[in-house]
Amino acid sequence: MKMFSQNRYWLFAAIWIGFFSLLRLWVAGAFPLAADETNYWQWSRYPAWGYYDQAPMIAWAIGLCTAWFGHTETAVRLPSILAMAVASVYLVRVAHRWAGSVAAWQTALLTQGVLLFNVGSLLATPDALQAAAWAGASYHTARALENDRWFQWLMAGFWLGFGMLSKYTMILFPVSVFFFMLLHRSFRKKLVGIGSWAAVVFGLLMFTPVIYWNAANQWNSVRHVAHIGGADSPFALHTRFLLEFLGSQAGLLTPLVFILILLAWVHAFKETGERSWICRYLFFTSFFIIIGFFLLSLHTRVYGNWSGAGYLTGAVLVAIFFGGNDRTNGRVRIKSAGRWLWPWAVGSAYLISSLVVLHAVYPFLPIPPQWDRISSEVYGWPELGVKAHAMQAEMPNPERTFLFGLHYQVASELAFYTPGNPKTVSINRWGRPNVYDFWWKDENLKEKDAIGVTYDPTSHTRQLSKVFLRVDPPEKLEIAAPQRLSRFNTPLKVFYLYRCYGFKKWLRWVPPKGSDIRKSE
Repeated sequence: MKMFSQNRYWLFAAIWIGFFSLLRLWVAGAFPLAADETNYWQWSRYPAWGYYDQAPMIAWAIGLCTAWFGHTETAVRLPSILAMAVASVYLVRVAHRWAGSVAAWQTALLTQGVLLFNVGSLLATPDALQAAAWAGASYHTARALENDRWFQWLMAGFWLGFGMLSKYTMILFPVSVFFFMLLHRSFRKKLVGIGSWAAVVFGLLMFTPVIYWNAANQWNSVRHVAHIGGADSPFALHTRFLLEFLGSQAGLLTPLVFILILLAWVHAFKETGERSWICRYLFFTSFFIIIGFFLLSLHTRVYGNWSGAGYLTGAVLVAIFFGGNDRTNGRVRIKSAGRWLWPWAVGSAYLISSLVVLHAVYPFLPIPPQWDRISSEVYGWPELGVKAHAMQAEMPNPERTFLFGLHYQVASELAFYTPGNPKTVSINRWGRPNVYDFWWKDENLKEKDAIGVTYDPTSHTRQLSKVFLRVDPPEKLEIAAPQRLSRFNTPLKVFYLYRCYGFKKWLRWVPPKGSDIRKSE
């Protein structure tokens, strides 16, 4: 009877993950792609071992899915949906093996409700791929620490390599494990064991294509990462971005879940008995990446999703300590505050995630358009693509007329939503360097005409006249707020489309200062 009860919880967890994975698969095609998603889709059309902004796995995965299922929103988002399902299964396996079947069920219950995981699984970004890698590496590394078997070490190395091919911050995983092993007497000797180093070497070997690409391209991706990490700024510590970072963490997790994560970190060192090591291990693989970005926020702006992988194993800790488990012992005392918060945290997580996802699919919240970031991120692009295509067809020589934006986001959305998915251009001269600098040179577009899209009605006099022989005044395209928000008179956003004639030169970004670390020859 006890075995039946345990299997029942394991079955509940599997059904819960499967249900939400299928639900996301359905929702994925119900709203347009955001700009970063179309940007990664653009990468997939230019296969390479590396890209300027990020590691290449997201482009490879999107390319594979769109080759099979076509260039649709669902196909572009499919890698994220599958990857988050893999991450969820691994987290449940961690909880089940070392804390019991009830903890496994509670892990599934929590992870499928948290906003960060839902957004990560619905948007085509590297975060979900890294989540699968972080969760997989966490499980197999723990198994390897437990039994020192080669298979477990090599699987840990595989997920390390997969993670670094997905997102560079995966390198913080072996750092976290190193400090755990160094500070835990029982595992310290494994630091000099061949298995742990074989895992690291395996992961680095998988990552060598990215190293090769960077070496062949003046280490541009490394320069970019250094720039966004504040390397261009004089060293200084301040709190300008600290509250923004903390607010983003509480917002993406939902506030009560964030509080439970903090409580779980504290409680991890009060755990005693045979499973105390796994609780400390989960602490290290959660805490170190988050505290690292917390400290970085004292110097530069840190975006909320950068530390997201750390909350995966943190969620398992929360489920073990506060969600109830079936392997407690007499010395374990679950903090009453955490247990009291648990149902409210889970309930609020599902409520907030449901509101956000539903609003993306069917905008209904009474938010003024200028504050409605969800709608402004995803709506209006199909209309822009249709308008740009119509204007291109009216040009004197449509076959020699390209489409462009002054930002990679606009250029990528144009490529996806313009009929025929044309190759588009980003004129980066006044913005920042990005992957388009690798795809287009001035000589590729010399003397061609273009349809350009900006957010500024004066771009033709301030900017475009410098790179084209002639530019007509713009046509204005207002994107109305979705019908459910028609009570607001303010448009969701406004585009200005320009007819441009005779491209001259100056596609590429010009550094604002000679010492900019992103500058390359």
